[in-house]
Amino acid sequence: MLRLLMYLVPLALTIFALIDCLNTPEDEARHVPKIAWVFIILLFWIVGPIVWLAAGKVRRPPAGGRTPSEWHRNHQFEQVAPDDNPEFLKSLAEDNKRDEQLLKNWEADLRRREEELRRKETGEEPKDN
Repeated sequence: MLRLLMYLVPLALTIFALIDCLNTPEDEARHVPKIAWVFIILLFWIVGPIVWLAAGKVRRPPAGGRTPSEWHRNHQFEQVAPDDNPEFLKSLAEDNKRDEQLLKNWEADLRRREEELRRKETGEEPKDN
């Protein structure tokens, strides 16, 4: 079992480093071009992955912690409840006015059609308004 582990650990490290290298953007590969790093990882399969992980790409601090993300740095966002947000309330008022106008138009059209049906049934001539 220990003999198998001696081959599996370097193989897993090589696969991890190769995938990491392939997923790294070209401009983040340090010292040599990215394609050269792929060959180094594959040809020197014990030392190559270790060198890649130690010095191969630009390492950035993790996104968590005290450093705000790029989105938070550029946008000052303060959460506001919908009933306290004046823009939301204004949009509700505009929607309400538009809906009332649509309802008035619909009711007027309905009255006009009902009047036309009554005239057709009774045979009266239409009135010109």
